[in-house]
Formats: sequence, C-alpha cells, structure tokens
Amino acid sequence: MSATPRLFVISGPAGVGKGTLVARVRELRPDLDETVSATTRSPRPGEVEGVSYHYLSDEEFARRVAAGDFLEHAEVHGHSYGTLRSEVESRIARGRSVILEIDYQGAFQVRKAFPAAVLVFIEPPSFEELERRLRGRGTEDEEHIELRLKNARHEIEIGEQYDVRIVNDEVERAARELLDVMAQYETDGGSGTCQ
Repeated sequence: MSATPRLFVISGPAGVGKGTLVARVRELRPDLDETVSATTRSPRPGEVEGVSYHYLSDEEFARRVAAGDFLEHAEVHGHSYGTLRSEVESRIARGRSVILEIDYQGAFQVRKAFPAAVLVFIEPPSFEELERRLRGRGTEDEEHIELRLKNARHEIEIGEQYDVRIVNDEVERAARELLDVMAQYETDGGSGTCQ
C-alpha cells in the first residue's frame, strides 16, 4: 500500500523536549515538511521572508483570518502568529507529510479546520522529570518555572484528547516511536486532505 501524506501536529508542555524530538525525527525522515508560519511581528536580523516567516501587517493578518486562510492562529506577546492552510495543502498535494509543533490550543483549531490531522502529544516520563528539565535549563526565574509547571499539569490532562501520546523518556526511543506512528497513519488509507 502506498503512503498517504498526512499532517502531524506535535504538542506537549514546556520542557518536555518537543523541539529536540521533532528535529531528530526530521533528521531521520528528511522527506517530512515543516511549514513557514505567518506573523505580524517585524523580521529580526538574519530572518528571511518566506523562509523564517511570512511577515504580514496586522490588517492583512486579520483579513486572512476572516477569509479562513489559517488552520490555527494565536496572539503571543502582542503579535499574531498562525499556520496558513495553503502552506499545508501545497505540501500534501506534492505528496509530502507535514509536521507542525504547536500548543494544544492551536492543535484543536487545526483539528476543526483539518479533521484528517493526527494529533500527537509528547509527555514527560514523570512530572518530577519535567520539573528537573525546566529547572535545568537555567533560563527562567522561580515564578516562571512555577507557572510553566502549573500549565504543564493542565496540558497533560488535555493530552488525553489527542490521537496518540508518546513519552519522551529518551529522544532516540521516542523518535522511533513517533516514526512508527507516522508510518501507521500514512499507510492506513486516510484521506490526508483538508475538509
């Protein structure tokens, strides 16, 4: 059976290692595409239009939200960010599966706009390990760590609503499990198209 391209949405609490896991999966499967997000913030030095982000004015972003052009969007620190439907559809039309790393709110927006998407929640091996990882970063003060831990408890409960849950206890093992999950969904005969 030939593979059907799919949209895989990866979420999980801060400190669980989503970025590291997605990067490893993309190393092992270079055929997986990532999309270029849109934002209303200004480009930073070295960022390139269409590569780093699609840079839109507030007005253009709002117009495109109203037109239904986004699979998901959110406001973060006073700027809007989102995943354009066209970014996903064009890649799937070319026969390539897409991997998106977004928070749970965006994931549920994607599920409504693109029912064929596969939602994968990345969990820590334990809450204690998640706390150890967050503290080990050394990038945030105690107040922010406590907030992230509180949010993580909530997110882990929400993870039960995902199609698949993977424990990131060790990156190589979790990456292999994620690759196996992707292969299963790509060969199960799903439509893989926007609906």
